[in-house]
Amino acid sequence: MNEPVLVLNGNYEPIHVCNTKRAIGLILAGKATVLENGRGFIHTVSRAYERPAVIRLVYMVHRPRPRVRLSKREVLRRDGYCCQYCGLQASQLTIDHVTPRYRGGEYSWENMVAACPQCNRRKGGRTLAEAGMRLLRLPFEPRPTAQYIFGRYAVNDDTWARYLTGW
Repeated sequence: MNEPVLVLNGNYEPIHVCNTKRAIGLILAGKATVLENGRGFIHTVSRAYERPAVIRLVYMVHRPRPRVRLSKREVLRRDGYCCQYCGLQASQLTIDHVTPRYRGGEYSWENMVAACPQCNRRKGGRTLAEAGMRLLRLPFEPRPTAQYIFGRYAVNDDTWARYLTGW
C-alpha cells in the first residue's frame, strides 16, 4: 500500500507522487481515474479494486510552475555525486560555496557545488583564483522537468516513462 503512484493533472501533466492508499482514496471519492494498473488488485470482502500505478485527476489543478528546491541533496544530485574540483565520485561529499559566504557569496544554485572533503579543505575560505583551483563544470539551476522531479520514484517502473517524457 506504500508503493508510489504518479498523479497526473487533468491535462496529463505530472504533478505529484502519492502512495497507493491515497490514490485509492482519490479514486473512490470520484476525484481521479486509473490510467495504468500493472500491479494487480486489492481485494475486499465484496469487491476487487485495481492497484494503480498512474492516476489522472478528473479536474484541472491550476498551479505555478515548479522549481527545484535548493538543498544539499539536490546539489549533489545535480552534480552527479561527483566532486566538481577533482572528479572523485564518493559517498561522503560536502557542499562548497564557490565564492565564500563571508566574502559576499550567495546561497544560490550558481554558487554551490559538490566537493570531496579533501578539496573543500584545500580550497578553504578562498576564491578559486586564490586557491589555484578550477571547476570541472559551472554550477547551474537544474530545469524542473517531470523526469528530473519524479524520475527518482520510478526506479523499475516503465509504466511511468511515457507520462514523464512528454513534459
